[in-house]
Amino acid sequence: MAKVVVIGLAGDNRLWVADLDAGTVSQIATPTQGPLAAANDLRNNSGAMVHKGVNLAVVAASSGSVSGGFMDG
Repeated sequence: MAKVVVIGLAGDNRLWVADLDAGTVSQIATPTQGPLAAANDLRNNSGAMVHKGVNLAVVAASSGSVSGGFMDG
């Protein structure tokens, strides 16, 4: 199974790709066509949350709060 995740945060129209095996996160260009572009348009224009193959995603204030077991409300 591939271990690459595309991430977009609410209030930020940028997209990021995280390669979990390589331990890297990089900003990607805004897609202009295809399913990723359609999903990105949905999240930016109507606030939709789009997920596929992810069963936990949480925004945290810092990596320290994650390692301490805290999640933002």
